Amino acid sequence: MQHWKDGGHDKLCRKIRKGGGAEQYNANTKYTEAVAVAAEACADDTKGQTCYICTQAVHWKTKEGLIRGCACRGTAGFAHVSCLVEQAKILFAEGEENNVDDKVKNERWARWSTCFLCEQRYHGVVRCALGWACWKTYLGRSERDWARRMAVSVLGAGLHAADLWEDELTVREAELSTERRIGADLQSLLIVQTNLARTYERVGRKEEALSLERYVYSGRLKLLGEGHPQTLSSANNYAVSLVGLQRFEEAKALLRKTLPVARRILRESMDLLLKMRMIYGMALYMDAGATLDDLREAVKMLEENERIARRVLGGAHPLTTDIARALQNARATLGARETLAEAMAATTLGDA
Repeated sequence: MQHWKDGGHDKLCRKIRKGGGAEQYNANTKYTEAVAVAAEACADDTKGQTCYICTQAVHWKTKEGLIRGCACRGTAGFAHVSCLVEQAKILFAEGEENNVDDKVKNERWARWSTCFLCEQRYHGVVRCALGWACWKTYLGRSERDWARRMAVSVLGAGLHAADLWEDELTVREAELSTERRIGADLQSLLIVQTNLARTYERVGRKEEALSLERYVYSGRLKLLGEGHPQTLSSANNYAVSLVGLQRFEEAKALLRKTLPVARRILRESMDLLLKMRMIYGMALYMDAGATLDDLREAVKMLEENERIARRVLGGAHPLTTDIARALQNARATLGARETLAEAMAATTLGDA
């Protein structure tokens, strides 16, 4: 009673009830916070620009600033999170009303995470804001509802993009529990387990991540075949876990088997192929037993990879910066090894 009267509990309860209940209230609050963080992070980049949807600099209702977290160049791609959210909601609602097929439904759903203009996924805190927006929009639906199940995944991806891994872990574990409870099919479970494994990796539970990645890769190999993009993605995730545990020979063997398939199946500019090349380059130069030829191969592959990433994604994209960092490390490792080899050769000649 003291908490109710003197601790502000009565006022908070009224706000929560008015906001649609505890879960809805929390999602709405988190969304508002995430939008503010995204707008602040993009403030320098969006200065003097206007939203390509509503044509205003400041949103007329929410008063939020602009964001741009995709691969758009020049004056394109500036928007308010609220405007992007409204577009995604309307587009998906129209699809549901018209009972569109699965292909069109998935294309419309992609607007929750993908820029309409450059067709690249949003990243960082912008994707996090869209994740909370998606979740708060559909969380009131049944646990079995397709949009609600997808919204949990979008939220998890948004938290991952913003490096909020402990929060993501809570979401991913709840998602897997729900999918098992409603009797989801194997393909759906493998998708959720893939996401959970990536989160385990981020929070330092590397052995658990590796075990789950191995299981998912094996399952998709049997279910979908080696040439399916999801199988290739699982192979890459498995390789990432192997590199994280310094099991470089296993990672190289896996990627030598899957990269030729990926080159045949995927477009050169696809994120997945860029990631697979980067991980292979890292497995080459990070191995203490790497030869000079291995190091030169790593530098050559990463140089080519960086050129493609900069052309397609832009220099500010997280994947581009990751590739650039790997290239810098590979060059440094190669330079140090070449210097050592030259010194040893000089010493040998001097002794002779």
